Amino acid sequence: MSVAIVTGASRGLGRALAGELAARGWDLVLGARGGRALEEAAAGLRRPGGEGRRVVAVAGDVSSGAYRAALVAAARELGGLDLLVNNAGVLGAEPLVPLADQPLSGLREAFEVNVVGALGLVQEGLPLLRAARAGAVLNISSDAAVVAYATWGAYGATKAAGDLVSAVLAAEEPGLRVWWADPGSMRTRMMAAAEPGEDLAGLPAPEEVAGVLLRLLDEGLPGGRYTAEGLAAGAGR
Repeated sequence: MSVAIVTGASRGLGRALAGELAARGWDLVLGARGGRALEEAAAGLRRPGGEGRRVVAVAGDVSSGAYRAALVAAARELGGLDLLVNNAGVLGAEPLVPLADQPLSGLREAFEVNVVGALGLVQEGLPLLRAARAGAVLNISSDAAVVAYATWGAYGATKAAGDLVSAVLAAEEPGLRVWWADPGSMRTRMMAAAEPGEDLAGLPAPEEVAGVLLRLLDEGLPGGRYTAEGLAAGAGR
């Protein structure tokens, strides 16, 4: 049975990705800060009677080394690690603000979670990923990594850094498939917190995007940067 770790899995895109993987029969280790919401998400994915698919919830902050070790230990208990989804992320300020007003404490937190935490989890899981038949890493990116949107500078900087880390990891670990994917704007709590008052009704729900992103896995696409829009159109990158 294949095993995946999905961070930021209590809601939004992380929860939707976990649901798609569960539907494909994957065993899951789900991570997020909020223990109650995370356990509710995990409970919704477990099979009745406890047979078959296994779903383990491990609550904590991905910026903690001890927590990252706990996530990987849980995957090891399930039999290994075939896919690591680095989806956990913070904005650095809610609502978003211009760089002139960006709290540096928020910027540091965003780098700790979005970049340092994600790389730390990759490092922790590398022995299991290398041992897998087709180990893969999916790092969730953003169009803010490549486009200069006003007020998105701090968050975008972390995602740009994450893109470069992903590209270097792909070069250094040719035995793994490393994808960094931009899901586009979605109807999520994070998006609402980023820009309060914006009308999100026209944006897709995370559940609409998750299946598109998992074409990377289903079709065994090569490592690289992708967008959900491109994947949906069949163009990929």
